[in-house]
Amino acid sequence: MAPPLIQLKDIALTFGGTPLLSGVELSVSAEERVCLIGRNGSGKSTLLKIAAGLVEPDSGSRFVQPGATVRYLPQEPDFSGAATTLAYVEAGLGPGDDPYPARYLLEQLGLHGDENPESLSGGEARRTALARALAPSPDILLLDEPTNHLDLTTIEWLEAELASRRCALVLISHDRRFLSNLSRSTAWLDRGQIRRIERGFSAFEEWRDEVLAEEERDQHKLDRKIVAEEHWLRYGVSGRRKRNVKRLGNLHALRAQRRDYRGATGSANLAAAEADKSGKLIIEAKGIGKSYGDRAIVDNFSIRIQRGDRIGIVGPNGAGKTTLINLLTGANPPDSGTIRFGANIEMATLDQHRESLDPKSTLAEALTGGRGDHVMVGGTPKHVVSYMKDFLFSQEQVRTPLEVLSGGERGRLMLARALAKPSNLLVLDEPTNDLDLETLDVLEEMLGDYRGTVILISHDRDFLDRVVTSVIVPEGQGRWIEYAGGYSDMLTQRGADLQRAVPKPPTDNAIQAAKAPKAPTVGKRRLNFNEKHALETLPKTIEKLHAEIAKQQKLLDDPDLYAKDRKKFDHASQAIAAAQNKLQEAEDKWLELEMLREEIEQA
Repeated sequence: MAPPLIQLKDIALTFGGTPLLSGVELSVSAEERVCLIGRNGSGKSTLLKIAAGLVEPDSGSRFVQPGATVRYLPQEPDFSGAATTLAYVEAGLGPGDDPYPARYLLEQLGLHGDENPESLSGGEARRTALARALAPSPDILLLDEPTNHLDLTTIEWLEAELASRRCALVLISHDRRFLSNLSRSTAWLDRGQIRRIERGFSAFEEWRDEVLAEEERDQHKLDRKIVAEEHWLRYGVSGRRKRNVKRLGNLHALRAQRRDYRGATGSANLAAAEADKSGKLIIEAKGIGKSYGDRAIVDNFSIRIQRGDRIGIVGPNGAGKTTLINLLTGANPPDSGTIRFGANIEMATLDQHRESLDPKSTLAEALTGGRGDHVMVGGTPKHVVSYMKDFLFSQEQVRTPLEVLSGGERGRLMLARALAKPSNLLVLDEPTNDLDLETLDVLEEMLGDYRGTVILISHDRDFLDRVVTSVIVPEGQGRWIEYAGGYSDMLTQRGADLQRAVPKPPTDNAIQAAKAPKAPTVGKRRLNFNEKHALETLPKTIEKLHAEIAKQQKLLDDPDLYAKDRKKFDHASQAIAAAQNKLQEAEDKWLELEMLREEIEQA
């Protein structure tokens, strides 16, 4: 067997009382492809940071083969000190590395290298960090959630790029398809320890279920043995009990073993509060269109959505998925065409903008709206602690500020808020973000049992295949087409993957040109000062308007407000209407400028 490039031995780390890592061992040799699996909060990211040399464990050792190049992709890259995205990527190169791949990878990932790192979107930041990790062609890549914030076409590009490389990989991801296609070994981090099989992720879930079932049988045998020994202690011959010190000691050891046992974390109890049955027709759109300037986002699109349908919307970032879903749900009016809604529709939405949550508020306040200790679930009050436990939060987290929650915990919080509202139409924008595999399973089961209608945006291919009954895909120039079945069915029917603008492979002349200093472009359209300023400030304005709408909505959520204070009710109603109008204008303006920026960069 090849010697390890990197090896962790007997790693232990404790935060608070319960050990996060206890006697963990991980070894990765040349060209091995290992996926690191575990529940949210199990310590996967921390273990990867230890492997990268960024975190010092309480005990244990880390070995890296001399001369081996290790590169680590964090979930939240630090861009401080980098003037441009190209400077950030080049800073990750070694002294003898060729600088050309830095620019080439940025171009492959849809960036130009002169972007300001402080103004990058989540997807742009992730692509920049990926370019930095890949550019040196390292011997071992440690990738923490590499597909986060990436669209489907970029995920598939990354998958092909990693598959073509001969470096060793350690992957943390919640994307089943991505893991299945790339991994050859699986390391399962569970309750502080690692179990490993030399098979890829596709074999993991069946193996995990077998391990947990065997563990449950062992614990049942242990319980029966303790009962038998306690019976002997109570009813055995008195003299024999006193003389058999060894057997008594064994009983104490069995009790200690049972007491110290850490059971597996349970599954979330996801259930959508369902409203009364809607009519058979949910949404009928005929020839709807939406444009920004000369660019058509949706052009002459028609669809009929009926009760029980599960519709998935996919496509590259910037294709207009959110615009389409806003048109279909009535959040924005179309420029042309008509939309008709069915009878008795109660809609609940889950958006991906978690920044709308107040980071200083507590978990309980976010669930209750700051009112009392109960959550209204389907119109029925439920104690906030009981509802929290359904979503795998502990009682001790009731006063935890949202700013310290992990990505997975924030994802479960957003689901908890959305599912508490009675609905027969669920609109979900990236519902799988940061959820662990077990919670994803429960979410899929819940959506399968949900008696209403579901419209969702997702970049998770496996999730789409398991959940949706049809997929809506952009075909360019504002054209959208609906395909029956899941994501894989759509690919079969189209006969081709989704289009992604990828630059042509560079020629020798192009390589030399990329290395040479670039001459200033003459006559190229650029954003003026006002456009740049608006593009930078509008996101903050949008965030403030979301906060204002949430503030006024809290007042209007009081069913007795109209009777108690009519003036206050009218003021809140007018304020929320004005804020919604301003929000729509701000979002439209930002989208128009963002599209203009993309067109200028692609010109």
